[in-house]
Amino acid sequence: MSDATDGSDATGDRVRAHVFVSGRVQGVYYRASTRDAARDRGVHGWVRNLDDGRVEAVFEGSRDDVEAMVEWCRTGSDAAVVEDVDAEYGDPEGESGFVVRR
Repeated sequence: MSDATDGSDATGDRVRAHVFVSGRVQGVYYRASTRDAARDRGVHGWVRNLDDGRVEAVFEGSRDDVEAMVEWCRTGSDAAVVEDVDAEYGDPEGESGFVVRR
């Protein structure tokens, strides 16, 4: 994992966040809105629904853009009611593009 104090890692300023979002986040266009927001910021990764009602996402990109996406998840789509966002940061794994997984 990178040193969070200097804002850099082995690949430059690229970081990865693995995020779990809970609340009313399924059936409210949360995944599609996440995809659109990530693509607007040039963030790579994926988003999917989990069987337990949460949404899981991975974001890779510049530290600022990834942190912006994690912050975006705290509100999400217009119809969502987000209760909690749990994000773990790490080294990027080479995600390319941003997709909704089934």
